[in-house]
Amino acid sequence: MNAPTARRDLDLLAALSHQTNLALGCYCEEEARCHRSILRELLERRGAELI
Repeated sequence: MNAPTARRDLDLLAALSHQTNLALGCYCEEEARCHRSILRELLERRGAELI
């Protein structure tokens, strides 16, 4: 996630979260052991609006 393109994509998603609703789905049973919890943290650090 440190690659420039990944950082750019995360910044874009964080910015879009202030203008529209976004959703991420997966089939993991436990969020704490899932990639979506990592993505949530990365977006939160970039100022994304999270619900």
